[in-house]
Amino acid sequence: MNKKDVVIVGGSAAGLTAGITVRRHYPNKTILLVRSEEQVLIPCGIPYIYGTVGSPEKNLIPDTLLEKNKIDLLIANATNIDTNAKVLKTDKGDVNYDRMILATGSIPSVRPMPGFDMNGVYPIIKTVPHLTDLQKQLKSANDVVVIGGGFIGIEFADEIKKSGVKNVTIIEIMSHCLNLAYDTEFCIDMEKHIAARNINIITNVKVACVKGNGKVEAVELENGREIPANVVILGTGAMPNVKLAESAGLSLAPDGSIAVDRMMKTSNSSIFACGDCAQKVSFFGGVPSTLKLASIATFEARIAGANLFAIKRENIGTVGVWSTAVGNLAVGTAGLTETMATKNGYDIISVSVEGPNRHPGGMPGSTMTRMKLVFEKSSGILLGGQVIGDSSVGELINALSACIQKRMVAEDLAMFQTGTHPALTASPIVYPIVTAAEMAIAKMSKT
Repeated sequence: MNKKDVVIVGGSAAGLTAGITVRRHYPNKTILLVRSEEQVLIPCGIPYIYGTVGSPEKNLIPDTLLEKNKIDLLIANATNIDTNAKVLKTDKGDVNYDRMILATGSIPSVRPMPGFDMNGVYPIIKTVPHLTDLQKQLKSANDVVVIGGGFIGIEFADEIKKSGVKNVTIIEIMSHCLNLAYDTEFCIDMEKHIAARNINIITNVKVACVKGNGKVEAVELENGREIPANVVILGTGAMPNVKLAESAGLSLAPDGSIAVDRMMKTSNSSIFACGDCAQKVSFFGGVPSTLKLASIATFEARIAGANLFAIKRENIGTVGVWSTAVGNLAVGTAGLTETMATKNGYDIISVSVEGPNRHPGGMPGSTMTRMKLVFEKSSGILLGGQVIGDSSVGELINALSACIQKRMVAEDLAMFQTGTHPALTASPIVYPIVTAAEMAIAKMSKT
């Protein structure tokens, strides 16, 4: 029987990062990564296959990372775990382990509905053959409907439109696209930008069924309206993949994910879990979180990998940091939006600032950037931030995440020491983080 010190099940962002972390912290341990896919896709890059990147084969995580870190690879289907014998059973043979990390990811969450099993309907399954087949269908499609107006939905819609498809429609059940991720004003700005790119948006309505004779022909809404469709893409979320964990008798959290503690340890002391399959709690009060992001998966993987043989790290909870871009417009969030903070019972102050991201505003590449920060009123602690602008949003929102994690208050941000340059940043006179913090301090002093 094959025997390894560490066996990792799952080869995407969480599994690979966990393996690299184990190697760094425990250089003498033998490590085996088990995955079912011949090739592993970069998860966040999947929508960009269809417009910007060009094919699934150009959106792969290289296996050279395994070789470089001396991680062995077994391509097999993991079928069961015998926790008493410490054996992982696969269709390519059994493997004995000392410690195990489950990074089995998530599977599409699809509401049962007539016609959803029809030819031409595609949930977002993260495999090269599935996405290659979708690409083939898109080449002859005139009408594409994307169900779900979250990140992946709007990104798919824009990339498909960019590839040359004539009619692309997003259908969103809520009042706005991105409604769960941003405050309304940011959603409206992005919707206007999407519409200007000749993508149709239909909100505040449910899908009743997919219609067709074996092959999809239309999507029918609950209000009776029919939208022509040759291809339907389901961007309706994901649920944790826990089949293997259930086979091992591991405890599950109320949301169906694998229950873990702050060290990412499961109910079995020799098995850890991380990524989309694992339980999440929020940085804000430790309440359950359903966020599933590659950035969260790798964060958790660095905890699980470091803790396998000695506890070194603890999960502080999910802050929630994300961004998305359509064309040259990007929007990002870190922590709580105003809507989220109010819903969670915080007494808050919010401030918004807007200005060019270069100085002077006439510098080449200058665009307008708007930032909104949310503070707890009594303490001044930064709870969250949102930014809309150009590609610089991605790193600016990451900086705000660091401030949130360190529980910085408005005064800390007002004294933020920045490095600025006319061709790279906003003016130091009106740097948005600092300006927003000063405005918040002024607001708080009046209450």
